[in-house]
Amino acid sequence: MKASKTAFVAITLLTSGLVHAGWSANVGYASEYHFRGLLQKNSSASGGVDYEQGGFYAGTWAADVGDGLEVDFYFGYGGEVEEFAYSVGYTGYFYTGDTFDDTYQEINLGGSYGPLSVEVAVGEHDLDPLIHGSSGTEDYTYYAISLEKNGLYGKFGGFAQDFEGEYLEFGYGTTVADIDVGVALILANDDLYGTPGDDEESLIFTLAKSFDLQ
Repeated sequence: MKASKTAFVAITLLTSGLVHAGWSANVGYASEYHFRGLLQKNSSASGGVDYEQGGFYAGTWAADVGDGLEVDFYFGYGGEVEEFAYSVGYTGYFYTGDTFDDTYQEINLGGSYGPLSVEVAVGEHDLDPLIHGSSGTEDYTYYAISLEKNGLYGKFGGFAQDFEGEYLEFGYGTTVADIDVGVALILANDDLYGTPGDDEESLIFTLAKSFDLQ
């Protein structure tokens, strides 16, 4: 599956308490752009715009994937019940190039309690016969569980239905001079890449900067 960004949009808004309302923008760079354990492109720049208000969030984000851009659109709602935070939303992943991939659309569910967070995405992938050799759609479910404390995190994620494969991700993020800096190790099994006996290991570095547009 080739799909979108480091999908923490809803969970990030939740764990921040949704205390900020209004418009913001972001730019970023990754030594390797990975999403859900899968490599999308070496050396990728990205940027996006978000809006938050009273638990509602919406935005768009784009990244260089070599053959054009990946462009994402998403919206949803997040809230809190005592110490439990939750979200429900929609994400669409679209591509401007002719050969990279086809559209994904999914419903996103997320929840967090203390350092523990869980995310589930139920989606559909369009098949272009020029890329995949057949037409129609594929159904998939993505699931992940994460633990985060003081910038250190670990994640286990995987796929079910027409997609399969699992991965582990370990990383650390911090802020230096208003720039978010991160490093992560991704260990993906061969089912995820469809190459038996060829597990993938990647060490990636990321930089990001956010701006208030109010």
